[in-house]
Amino acid sequence: MKKSLLLQALTKFLLGVVVLGVLIFFSAGSFRFWNGWLLMGVLFVPMFVAGLILLAKNPQLLAKRLNAKEEQQEQKMVVALSGMLFVAVFVLAGLNWRFRWCILPNWVVWIATLLFLLSYILYAEVLRENAYLSRTIEIQENQKVIDRGLYGIVRHPMYMATTLLFLSMPLVLGSLVSFFVMLLYLPLIVKRIRNEETVLETGLEGYKEYKKRVKYRLLPFVW
Repeated sequence: MKKSLLLQALTKFLLGVVVLGVLIFFSAGSFRFWNGWLLMGVLFVPMFVAGLILLAKNPQLLAKRLNAKEEQQEQKMVVALSGMLFVAVFVLAGLNWRFRWCILPNWVVWIATLLFLLSYILYAEVLRENAYLSRTIEIQENQKVIDRGLYGIVRHPMYMATTLLFLSMPLVLGSLVSFFVMLLYLPLIVKRIRNEETVLETGLEGYKEYKKRVKYRLLPFVW
């Protein structure tokens, strides 16, 4: 099982590296786009390490994270729109560097890089806390409500971490244009969370009580 899982994980990983590289550097028209190399480094190096750790310690969770096939029509639409949004963000970032539309100063890039890495740490902590994390919206066998750690602060810490990751990406690429486009991700994640909570309230025992205990969905004191 581990060999097939390793092959599946490596295939998806290498495909992600190639696709992102093509989107960024083809649109930039040059491999000298240093922000592109920076993003690929901070994105894929931790991802590779995390994948190896999951493969060794929790292959079931890795398998869940690799499964991205949504069954609900509404979520299929959200995933499709998110994919198109990311393509636009990366292509615009490359074009922004190529034609020098609005290049952010280096200090903004490095602060965004730090935020990106801190968000990755949050992401890793959520993986540690919740063994039921799937990339699709579903109720798993014997699933229980997790209310400790970050789940005691917000109900969807994984989405909190990934939203911070995604919003910092265009800033790492030095593109204000791409950042404004990436803001369109916010209504998409709100729609996904609301749909997920409907599913959890219906099918997961104790989730309604958990909602009463933990008020905020995504950001403390905001929403």
